Amino acid sequence: MPRVLLIEDDEAVRDGLTLALTRQGHTVRAAATGESGLPLLPAADVVVLDLMLPGMDGFEVCRRIRATGELPIIMLTARSDDMDVVAGLEAGADDYVVKPVQPRVLEARIRAVLRRAHASPAAQADEYGGLTVDRTALVVTKSGEPVSLTPTELRLLLELSSSPGRVLSRQQLLESVWDHGYLGDSRLVDACVQRLRAKIEDDPANPRYVQTVRGFGYRFGPL
Repeated sequence: MPRVLLIEDDEAVRDGLTLALTRQGHTVRAAATGESGLPLLPAADVVVLDLMLPGMDGFEVCRRIRATGELPIIMLTARSDDMDVVAGLEAGADDYVVKPVQPRVLEARIRAVLRRAHASPAAQADEYGGLTVDRTALVVTKSGEPVSLTPTELRLLLELSSSPGRVLSRQQLLESVWDHGYLGDSRLVDACVQRLRAKIEDDPANPRYVQTVRGFGYRFGPL
């Protein structure tokens, strides 16, 4: 049974989402602040995180979670066109849901990030220069050193590297990596690409592996 850590300061929203997710089969632990939520991380499979928290805000909570591991994070935000979305994704969130939250949408996003976390790609290990992608062990190494990737970053790398040289649009990546089967938000892809480049590229500003094809999307090199 999936274990959800919900960090939300609005009591009505917190209680409503806790009840809805529990009815959908999740085990939910809720916290009103980042300070009270962080100690609960070891017992969680996924975090649902409000950005606007009292005291330690959601961005700092997100950064602290990312500093300790790859636990999937879905952030809650008040506006889809807010710069907070970009900042939250850059801080390490895997996906986001806009308030007011529809429990069925949130539950679908939770199941999607958990599928990414537990996916089992075809067995093989590929080498690309100094970068090795082991699809069996789900381990990525750079120059022999392990690279720590979140489930979403790993899924993005696996998808891009499965067909080197092939250009994938942002919408194709949203569908295959995020399970967004509708016209989705390209900011999810762009922010994840930035985080992935920071971890696998020697010079993220001049990427060797995850290359931008302007007007189309991304492809995996070197060609």
